[in-house]
Amino acid sequence: MNVLNMEFDTPYNSAPFSNIKITDFLPAFKTALAESKKKIIAIVSNPEPPNFKNTVEALEFSSLRLDRISSLFFNLNAAETNDAIQKIAQEVSPLLTAHSNDVALNKSLFERLKIVYNRLENLNLTTEQKTLLEKKYKGFVRNGANLNPNDKKRLRKIDKKLSVSKLTFGEHLLAETNKFRLEINKTSHLEGLPENLIAAAKLLGEKEEKKGWVFTLDYPSYVPFMTYAKNRTLRKKMAIAFGKKGFQKDSLDNQELLLKIAKLRHIRANLLGYKTHADYVLEERMAKSPETVLGFLEDLKAKALSVAQSEYKELSAFAKKLDGVETLQKWDSAYYSEKLKKKRFDIDDELLKPFFKLENVLEGAFAIAKKLFQIQFIKTTEVDTYHEEVMVYKVKDEKGKLVALFYADFFPRSGKRAGAWMTSFKPQYQLEGQQHRPHVSIVCNFTKPTKKSPSLLTFNEVTTLFHEFGHALHGMLANTNYPSLSGTNVAWDFVELPSQLMENWCYEKEALELFARHYESSEVIPMQWIENIKAAGRFQQGMQTLRQLSFGLLDMSWHGQDPSSIKDIKAHEKNVFKSLQLFPDIKENCMSTAFAHIFQGGYSSGYYSYKWAEVLEADAFAYFKKNQVFDTEIASKLKTHILSQGGIENPEVLYKRFRGKKASNKALLERAGLQ
Repeated sequence: MNVLNMEFDTPYNSAPFSNIKITDFLPAFKTALAESKKKIIAIVSNPEPPNFKNTVEALEFSSLRLDRISSLFFNLNAAETNDAIQKIAQEVSPLLTAHSNDVALNKSLFERLKIVYNRLENLNLTTEQKTLLEKKYKGFVRNGANLNPNDKKRLRKIDKKLSVSKLTFGEHLLAETNKFRLEINKTSHLEGLPENLIAAAKLLGEKEEKKGWVFTLDYPSYVPFMTYAKNRTLRKKMAIAFGKKGFQKDSLDNQELLLKIAKLRHIRANLLGYKTHADYVLEERMAKSPETVLGFLEDLKAKALSVAQSEYKELSAFAKKLDGVETLQKWDSAYYSEKLKKKRFDIDDELLKPFFKLENVLEGAFAIAKKLFQIQFIKTTEVDTYHEEVMVYKVKDEKGKLVALFYADFFPRSGKRAGAWMTSFKPQYQLEGQQHRPHVSIVCNFTKPTKKSPSLLTFNEVTTLFHEFGHALHGMLANTNYPSLSGTNVAWDFVELPSQLMENWCYEKEALELFARHYESSEVIPMQWIENIKAAGRFQQGMQTLRQLSFGLLDMSWHGQDPSSIKDIKAHEKNVFKSLQLFPDIKENCMSTAFAHIFQGGYSSGYYSYKWAEVLEADAFAYFKKNQVFDTEIASKLKTHILSQGGIENPEVLYKRFRGKKASNKALLERAGLQ
């Protein structure tokens, strides 16, 4: 029998990656789909009157195996893909969409669910059970259960097209990233670049049998190149290559796909009775409506714009004085910002990096989690992984009880998409009296160790690791009954609270002393540097805020209106950015065609949530700061009321229980220097 369709006979029921062949996935999916369909038929044909247990709970657990296989497969497709996996993804995505529609549009199943839902007030249900029932019922309604037969067919076709289109959009971006190479053969063109970056580029050149140094669009190569390369022409070349992904009118062009996705989402929303895709999405978010989101973004824009304009003028003057740059361009931003930051705060990422050895930073995150939540991380080799670079840790509480498995995958590979993310191989839930603990993973793209040095992180990479670790804690500390309400299964504009909150400890003396030690001398990072890092936290906050707001507004421009009138993607984008623009436009580049978050990921009508959650996070950390950063009582409240609760209750209610009041944007504005 296919190993994927069996109960895993492994430590902690972990995924047996070494025993899984790529060819196993498609038949495993088909078997699991058939199994799930049988369970749905059993629910519908049950002669007993519908109740919470035989209908709602039965539905919740009807696709456990299928969901497990899906999580393994699509995580591999993101972190370790190849042509064979991508081919299976193209084949299986429509099958999964069709199954999802089969369930959502099953009239008999919906009727049973409706009977239970209409008796909600008379049922003796827990808060979590009520939430599950409401979410299941709303899920059916929001996915077409009340549509007529013809419209149900239309919905199926739309969803099938969307699943394939989104998948292809992401495949194009990965291929674009992997395709580009900047080969340097003159040592003079390496001026300004850090030694470890040069060494990594040399290693890649040797691997690809090139004479010189090879740089790529992967973040660990691209970001430091743009930050430190003195050669302006090469920075320009890299910036244009990075920004024109999916915008080159070739086989990897995303323009038609983008328009197709946006239009299909709008048509789908209309079919379900909503004005726009944004109206559909936001109904189930904290924000509730596009008007609220736009008001939120515009309010922040009003506070950030003048500050950002002043910062841009200052940076322009600095670049002109230093190197005679007449017009500051986007490919100049990181380079001169780094130099100005160094001058003002005496901070240099290259001076800081020796204090942020990857292994030490990770152990620091573990130590902070132990102080706050009394959990410990124990490295293990008894759990299988999908790549030799992946590390696994057993997470245990103060009594030695297993909390979770934690996977960490840190380095770029040709089969790994760019960026950083948290994911799950197995959710937390309870079934038949047995507690199932989660298997959580964070995936990043940090600089690999070289022959001369270990993996040393920039401070931005340190905060990235802590950010994803915050998501992981949200997953690991989950303590609910149902997988669909567990861990990070919360309102999208609430999900970034734990991740962004965790970043704050990177700026605190008591936290940094735990891990910020020089990798050779073990010297603790100088305390003055810590103060400088904190002061630098406000550096160019106006520009950074404006950049994030521009992405949020771009997202809403695609999803908060009928996009069918948009013919020229670039022109549309320029119009959106007009009131926020600081740098001259680059005609070869287009943000939308590379905007994986909203066209491939789950952030459509949701990019604003980063800033929304930032308000919550700043308010939450102000609570810690009012007392102490390692206040165990406040940490316990955070764990009890937010991290363990998943999506079992309205997030505003959960936040008020933790904080004792509604969140205010005062802490965020003060921290960013926007007030």
